[in-house]
Order: sequence, then C-alpha cells, then structure tokens
Amino acid sequence: MINRLFGSSAKLVQLASQPVTFSQVAKTARGLLTTMQHTLTVFGLSAVAVLTLLYTNPDAAKKVSELLHSETVAAAPAGATVATATPAPAKEAALDATQDRAELKVLANSKQQQNVTSWLAKRYRVAGDAANMLVSTAYTTAHEMKLDPLLILAVMVIESGLNPFAESPMGAKGLMQVMAKVHHDKFEEVGGAEAALDPVANIRVGAQILKDYVKRTGSVEGGLKTYVGAADMEDDSGYGAKVLAEYKRLKMVAGGKKVPTVTPPAPTQMVVKAAPAAPAAPKAAEPAAEPKTEALATL
Repeated sequence: MINRLFGSSAKLVQLASQPVTFSQVAKTARGLLTTMQHTLTVFGLSAVAVLTLLYTNPDAAKKVSELLHSETVAAAPAGATVATATPAPAKEAALDATQDRAELKVLANSKQQQNVTSWLAKRYRVAGDAANMLVSTAYTTAHEMKLDPLLILAVMVIESGLNPFAESPMGAKGLMQVMAKVHHDKFEEVGGAEAALDPVANIRVGAQILKDYVKRTGSVEGGLKTYVGAADMEDDSGYGAKVLAEYKRLKMVAGGKKVPTVTPPAPTQMVVKAAPAAPAAPKAAEPAAEPKTEALATL
C-alpha cells in the first residue's frame, strides 16, 4: 500500500516533466483515491479490532484507561495534580479522628454488652447464648427507639426474670410482661398477638410502650408507674424503685465495676441481750404460828 503511494508520487514527478493530458490527470487522481480508500479501510478495520479486543478483555481495557489517565494527569499542572491526588492534611486528620471515635464507640459498646451479658447470665442463671441474644436485642431495639438499653433490661429482669415464657394470671406475657390484648395494635407490626411470647417481638413492643409512657408522663419514674398499671394509684408498690435499683446496678456493670450477682438481704437490727438476772436468795423459814386461844379453848 505504501509502495503504491510512492509509485503514484513517482508518476506525478514523471508527469511534471512531460506534457500533461486530461486522461493522465484522471488516471493519477483515480490511483490516489483508490490508495486513500484502501488506507482508510485498513485504519477502520484496525479500530474495530482494537475496540473488540478492549470489549472482550476487561483487563486490557483497564490498563489502557490507566495509561491514558496517567498521561492526562502528567499533562496537568503540578498544583492541580497534588490537589486531586491527595486530600488536604487537615481533612485527612479529621477523617481519621472521626473513624477512630466511631471504632472506639463500637468497641466500648461491645465491651459493655459483654459485661452486662456475663453478669445477667450469672445473676439470673440464664445460658450464655440466650443471655447474649436478649442483651443484643435490647441494645438494637434501644438504638432504633432512642432509649437506654439498660433501662429496657432492668424492666425485663424485674418483670420476668429473663424468662421469655412467663405469663401472669392477668394475661401479661413474655420478657416484658406485655398485655397482648391491650396492645394488640402494636403487635400487628410484628406478627400479631400470637408473637407475644417471641423474645424479639416482645422486647420491641415492650420498649415501644415504655417509651410512649415516659414521653407521656415526662419522666422515667412516671413512665414506670404507668407501665406497671398504677397510673391512677398513689404509689406503684415499689415497682419503680426495684427497676431503678436494677438499672443502677446494670450501669455499674456496664462501666466495668464489680457488682455482686446476688443481692444481699436487708441488714437486720442487732438485738442486745441483757445478762441473766442472779437467782433470788431463798427466803428464811417463818416460825410456826402459835395456836390461838380460841383453838385451845375448844380442847
């Protein structure tokens, strides 16, 4: 093909030294057009072949893209390259600090859950796997509902002692002793009232009820009083105090403090016994009474 092009050029040189006729010009033009057509055809077929290769070979396409990208970056100004290739040091430091805080928070929550799980398993004699599932569910639910997971756990242990199958004569069921008949609307989202004994569903519904009551009354104490059904009574018979006492213990456990798994009984008052009294001295024998004159007169 290149030889043809050179041959056509040589013919043009020869024609330049000879008289030019129309037929010679037309013949030479047709030769040039034919050569150009063949050249464009070869270039087109080559382009199609390259595109087919890149399409069928992703690795080759990636290498070509990286090669072209590197050439583009090299052609750009040095300042622009630095700005696009690496972020500013301050931004990197901020991102690293944010990631570190997030990782530390996850680790702290994980350590807290481990402490709480171990303590509850020992205190209420629950299998480790079961306790882990209950604590994890409480933490997940609390995160979704913006509630303290330790408060949920405190209610659970006071209500049922972590027994998922607990039922009361009044119809309260499950870990958080929820009245399925009263709160049937909330159970519809988790499978209906039949799910009252499902641990996950029971924790979720119970936590939602507790959150609503705390929000309605404006305090945790008021929410607990309503939760136990003593909203219209003068007191809750010590229910709130029990829950808050357990909540306090759980916070100490979560913080890494050692808390006894057995609550000691209330101290009894000491009774000081008096020393035994000395035995009384025996009384002296009284002298025999003299016979009365009346008795003697009868003899």
